[in-house]
Amino acid sequence: MSVDLQLRFDREAITQYSKANQEPEWFLASRLAAFEACSQLELPVLEKTKIDKWNIDQYVPFLTQPKVASADQLDDVVKAEIDAAAVKSLLVQKNASIIFHREQAEAKAQGVIFTDLATALREHGDLVKKYWMQAVAADEHRLTALHAALVNGGVFIYVPKNVEVDVPLQAVFQVAGDGALLCPHVLIVAEANSKVTYVDTYVSSAGTSMVANSVVEVFVGPGASVQMASVRSLSAEVHDYVFRRAILDRDGKMEWILGEMNDGNTVANNTTVLKGSGSAVNTKTVSVGTGSQRQNLTSQVQHIGTHSESDMLSKAVMTDEATAILNGITKIEKGAEKANGEQAENILMLSEKARGDANPILLIDEDDVKAGHAASVGRISEESVYYLMSRGITRKEAERLIVLGFLDSVVTEIPIEEVKNRLRQALERKLA
Repeated sequence: MSVDLQLRFDREAITQYSKANQEPEWFLASRLAAFEACSQLELPVLEKTKIDKWNIDQYVPFLTQPKVASADQLDDVVKAEIDAAAVKSLLVQKNASIIFHREQAEAKAQGVIFTDLATALREHGDLVKKYWMQAVAADEHRLTALHAALVNGGVFIYVPKNVEVDVPLQAVFQVAGDGALLCPHVLIVAEANSKVTYVDTYVSSAGTSMVANSVVEVFVGPGASVQMASVRSLSAEVHDYVFRRAILDRDGKMEWILGEMNDGNTVANNTTVLKGSGSAVNTKTVSVGTGSQRQNLTSQVQHIGTHSESDMLSKAVMTDEATAILNGITKIEKGAEKANGEQAENILMLSEKARGDANPILLIDEDDVKAGHAASVGRISEESVYYLMSRGITRKEAERLIVLGFLDSVVTEIPIEEVKNRLRQALERKLA
């Protein structure tokens, strides 16, 4: 079905941006094909969440920004997220521009590529082409098509066979200004028996009607290990859509640590495909909703290989009139013998008008497997509050400690101390 779109951009704007960044012809062709598909694709169908009235496509996609000479010249909202003196590998994007990049010489000497997407397309085009939109299809729905057409930055990470990167690679993405779009694509390729940790944070500055539409694709080779942590702290003026996919080969390991700290409406889908035998994934998600915020967060694992393992844990705290939908989906395909899939979704509601919905789903097409799920939605235990108050702690402080303890099993897993501290600060701010 064709959809009538009143857009603030066209083929010419996309073409000009692509040529200005010296993108290869195949990439421009993929942009334009995705743009043409937008009007034919529907929005994603989400559990108990309607997004047809959210800001999907009303923005200016290619707002460029000047580079900065040093980390000291970054905006305060970005500097608050990093320890500029300590970070060895850092990339900062603001709207449609990479404004700062620092790369560790030792990792580069080992053949590790950590660069922005535009540079990767110019210098490693064939490698990018091999993996581009192979985990997340451009025609999956209208949001992914818009992303593929308008991608305005991002990160490319390539780790060669048998190389272990000993320092985390870090990126900060910032959206700022009225009608701005932040549309980065993160592409991570870890070859056989390699290891890497990648951490990013999303922040916003003053502006209205802003949108973030991001995609993460991770390809984990045989025996490789990838750890990714992401903290999103975008303001209420930003609609945030993020689609993450990882595909694991034999004995590959993937760890997701996700902090959904936005103040605005959020859609996040995190899917891992355990393609190879012995592959494993651990996914931890924490979120806090305030005001009239709407969140729809999905964690999904598809077991294909034998002896594959998955563990998903999602925790949310809802206050005011906020609503959260937590979907956990474990799919065990026919032939995935000895697979083991566990999941849990837990929601705390701190006000009468807050709403939470935890949906554990098991889809099992094989007999010789293990699978389990748990879900809980409720309020703070009065017994726990009473116990702490009996030790001289005020009720407000007792509730705060219980909530922070409820979320801490995820927070403590953040691999960079500075990012972990920022997540804790975001939790304190949203729960104040």
